[in-house]
Amino acid sequence: MAALLEGKTLAAQIRATLQERVAQIRLKAGREPHLAAVQSSEDEAASIYLNKEMEACRKIGVSCRAYPVDSKTTPEDFSSLLKSISASQLVDAVLVPRPLPKQLEQTPVCDLITPEKDIDGASTYNMGRLFLCKNFREIADTGIFVPCTALAVVRLLRHHELTLPGARVAVIGRSSTVGKPLAHMLSCLDATVTLCHSRTTDLPQVLKSCDIVISAIGKARWLKPDMVREGAAIIDVGTNTDEQGLFCGDADFKALEPVVSAITPVPGGVGPVTLSCLLENIVAAAETSFNR
Repeated sequence: MAALLEGKTLAAQIRATLQERVAQIRLKAGREPHLAAVQSSEDEAASIYLNKEMEACRKIGVSCRAYPVDSKTTPEDFSSLLKSISASQLVDAVLVPRPLPKQLEQTPVCDLITPEKDIDGASTYNMGRLFLCKNFREIADTGIFVPCTALAVVRLLRHHELTLPGARVAVIGRSSTVGKPLAHMLSCLDATVTLCHSRTTDLPQVLKSCDIVISAIGKARWLKPDMVREGAAIIDVGTNTDEQGLFCGDADFKALEPVVSAITPVPGGVGPVTLSCLLENIVAAAETSFNR
């Protein structure tokens, strides 16, 4: 049976000192750190997840406010909102979860968030600095924020001591929030990375050549045993609902578990680590804000 690459232990380790750090910020600044988050009020799944993130923030002493947007929000109003909350001295961290309402998807979010408050690494500055780094030490030393889900995958791999230098890794999905930054970070850890997508020719052949397969495309249980080689490690970034309304990942966990060497569960794998990385970044942003 495959080793279970659970994320709850690592998530707890990341959170262990956050409450104390928040208490020190509050003592120094006279107020709680504050997160401003955009909420797509017409996307139920996104709203549920954002509410979960804000609940976790409040548990460690971070105050939050959600700014709802919907199909009636104009790009101009959305841009003004991002500029306003990014410029506010009472806001320490800004989060813009995806997906956004269709008419807002082309808004240059990456240019409207202050880099020091950009806790999910979406700004042009943070993303650009990330892709200039050649190794992981450089990423850590720059002090930039990087996309939390991509970072969570890297931290989970390292926590479970999977060998990355020289490993052949497939990252499935080329989004700017997960696939692209994750592929680069793994390359910075000396893995040989293939970034796969919907136009990849003969995807199973590519996957079968890889030691680690990471899926981030959002299709319920689409990754099957005949698509990967025996003994590979599977990292499931997917968060989906199947036809029965059950929460699941991209990987067919039950079918893959007897075949692969290691696999992340959904839930309980990448998700808890992502949330803890987000909380850690909020606290770091607040510390930077109050130390300026």
